[in-house]
Amino acid sequence: MRTHAAMYSYCLVLLCCLVVCSADISCKNEVGEPVDWFVIYKLPRRKIGEVGTGVDYMYLDSNMESWLMSEFMVNTSQGAIGRTLSQLYSGHAYKSNSSVYAMYNDAPPISNFSLKCGHTKGMMLFDRSQGFWLSHTIPHFPSFPEKGYIYPDSGKANGQTALCVTYRYEQFIHIVKQLAYTKPRFFNCSVPSAFLPDFTQLSQLCEDIELPIDTDRRVEQLVSAKGEKFVSFAKSSLFVDDIYTGWVAQRLAVDLLVETWQREKHALPSNCSLPQHTMNISRIRLPGSTRFLSRHDHSKWCVSQDHEAQLTCLGDLNREKAQMKRGGGLICSRHPVIYKAFRQLVDQYISC
Repeated sequence: MRTHAAMYSYCLVLLCCLVVCSADISCKNEVGEPVDWFVIYKLPRRKIGEVGTGVDYMYLDSNMESWLMSEFMVNTSQGAIGRTLSQLYSGHAYKSNSSVYAMYNDAPPISNFSLKCGHTKGMMLFDRSQGFWLSHTIPHFPSFPEKGYIYPDSGKANGQTALCVTYRYEQFIHIVKQLAYTKPRFFNCSVPSAFLPDFTQLSQLCEDIELPIDTDRRVEQLVSAKGEKFVSFAKSSLFVDDIYTGWVAQRLAVDLLVETWQREKHALPSNCSLPQHTMNISRIRLPGSTRFLSRHDHSKWCVSQDHEAQLTCLGDLNREKAQMKRGGGLICSRHPVIYKAFRQLVDQYISC
């Protein structure tokens, strides 16, 4: 009887291990369950009439209809970003030869800003089945895998956004082509030899090799693991223009309301000189009565002014003259829930 009981316990443990070990890499929600996509909006410390923690955030994912104020803080590993990154950090997974990961940030965790690369921030992790692409606006993030989850103090003062999407393996080939245009500053990567036939370009980008590009910008339609459509706009430094005004608004034939960091004397004014207009958002209204100003917001996103278009884009670039000369991108969606969530945040914008 003891032998049978021991064998039963062994089989149960083995089965649990197989389930855990075979779990697909994906974006994770607030309780660690896989989701097709999620968005977080980390709120700034300074709001109109109050000072917050600088680490609270709103959360939205593919199973929800509206923003949820997270019960977790972004500087802990308990929330969606921490649980998603734990797939790399936990159990020395970053040493595995069965998956690829790549981290990039023009302001890496242990270095200063660089103007020689694209104004891009993000990371990806995937295996032969699928994985996630996390794009965000947080300088000095994420931390090196061997250090575990660390949210930088520099990311507390201003608002920040992050978009995570789960993709099948083949989609990452297209994503890497987009990154060749934006020229990210990779600071930590692993591309095992078994993946090199498909990801030679990624390996070269990780080694800071500049890849040849055919044009000054590129559009790619991406499809999430559950079939949600996203469109990636990637501009190189050769396209010297504001990505919102000179490209996305005109390409998609929509007037845009744009939220980016509006530093004094740096921000581009609202623009109505082209057929499709681009107008700066100046104040955000959170669900309820709390408001904050764009100058305290380091996030980068835009929505169509017209509700029927239901366009939302999140990305890399501010509406600044200097960033017209840098690589960067936007990931756009016409998902009605994402659009409604962001459109309702627009409290004031500067018309032409």
